[in-house]
Amino acid sequence: MSVPFRPGRLPGLYRVRSLALALVALAGLATTQALAQLTAPMVPLVERPETIVIHTDTGDHVFTVEWAVTDAERARGLMFRTEMAPDHGMVFDFFREGPVSFWMRNTLISLDMIFIRSDGTVLSIAQNTTPLSDAAVPSNGAVRYVLEVIGGTAARLSIDPGDKIDLE
Repeated sequence: MSVPFRPGRLPGLYRVRSLALALVALAGLATTQALAQLTAPMVPLVERPETIVIHTDTGDHVFTVEWAVTDAERARGLMFRTEMAPDHGMVFDFFREGPVSFWMRNTLISLDMIFIRSDGTVLSIAQNTTPLSDAAVPSNGAVRYVLEVIGGTAARLSIDPGDKIDLE
């Protein structure tokens, strides 16, 4: 949701970020990284669950997850990791539905990418993606979320399109 700019009426969070940006710049501490973090698009401050549940025909499966909600977090994803526990994953939240496409550049482990609609319904699954590949892995439709788990997880747990995932 975007908030229209009205001088003197900025929401508190915007005022804090603007003040922080001004102080960093005035103090001469304005590094590219600091400025990028302060000027990044605002993300709603909501509590994110540390675990999610995937409901399948074979039962309910609980995963401990990290959330990628900023552009920088989504761009980095699971790059450079050499391992991940079989019951862990990363959820990418785009805050609105639309087609998305991923790649495996700098990703060292094979992943299953589970593309999820806003209502938690699995739309599609890309299984056993190829590490270090620049090939596009599309959602094949409009999704809000993508859950990345270790390659082979979807087959092992019988996760299929149409299954439901509790994300909020």
